[in-house]
Amino acid sequence: MQILTGDVGGTKTRLAVIDPASDRPAILRDLVFDSCRYASLNDVLAAFLARLETMPAAVCLGVAGPVDDGRCTTTNLPWVIDAGRIRDEFGQREVFLLNDLEAIGWGIQGLAESDCWTLNAGVVRNGNGAVIAAGTGLGQAGLYWDGRRQVPFACEGGHADFAPAGGLETELCQWLAGQYGHVSWERLVSGPGLENIYRFLLQRQRARMPGWLEEQARDGGLAAAISAAAMSGEDVPSTEALDLFVGLYGREAGNLALKMLATGGVYLAGGIAPKLLERLKQADFIRAFCAKGRMTALLQAMPVRVVLEDRVALFGAALYARDRIDRS
Repeated sequence: MQILTGDVGGTKTRLAVIDPASDRPAILRDLVFDSCRYASLNDVLAAFLARLETMPAAVCLGVAGPVDDGRCTTTNLPWVIDAGRIRDEFGQREVFLLNDLEAIGWGIQGLAESDCWTLNAGVVRNGNGAVIAAGTGLGQAGLYWDGRRQVPFACEGGHADFAPAGGLETELCQWLAGQYGHVSWERLVSGPGLENIYRFLLQRQRARMPGWLEEQARDGGLAAAISAAAMSGEDVPSTEALDLFVGLYGREAGNLALKMLATGGVYLAGGIAPKLLERLKQADFIRAFCAKGRMTALLQAMPVRVVLEDRVALFGAALYARDRIDRS
């Protein structure tokens, strides 16, 4: 059986044909599309299917946004994704939509030890887990322990209210409120969030972005340029922005871990964490993660891992579809 799977994000859409016979599915064909170049996901699917010789038996897509009754209005794209329309347009009987973080949760069970980097060893045990992924947005999901395995479920916790701590963060929150109205954690812990933090610091310090950094931003995006400048120590505001970003990422990961009682482990997925791995290895991320007052010891015992395998959502979509088809 072959399954067409997808990881549909605000920046890129990755589609693959997968054989899900084992817990680590085999990718037979995959392509990456620039999401912003297409008017709809169906257009992306048509471009991919035109390259295939045979039609896969099922379609399962992890999408960045809340899925309700087989339909999703994506958060960071002007797309409405509808499983019924995909069935009708492409003649597929089995079409499944799930949140992209839920798909990552399913894919985690197919990862090898080498696919993750351990930031906090904690105490390995059975129990609930959590997934948090900063990228174009901030995705979150839970993994509840059903007595045999962790079962993923979606949430939209990245859009919960940001809670500032201290004077600088209060200023930052007020600055963001002036631009967006509602200030969610996604407005800070994401690629655009890092850019927000950097711009706020420049304005607060009455400074300007260096010309060389503007040039790098034009070539590879502002968030990537800020990260590179911070890691190399070439730009002080970039370093300050990344330090604040890392602390906030750790704090919100700890918040999610508490809410899910994630004694079975916390996973950092998405595009940003692997790129910042050397920075995340420093103690301040885990310090921020664990700084929960009377719950500090509980957080210290939770394993925290960075997912290095960027195809995990594709694996997860295939395993989800296999599970649904086997039970039908």
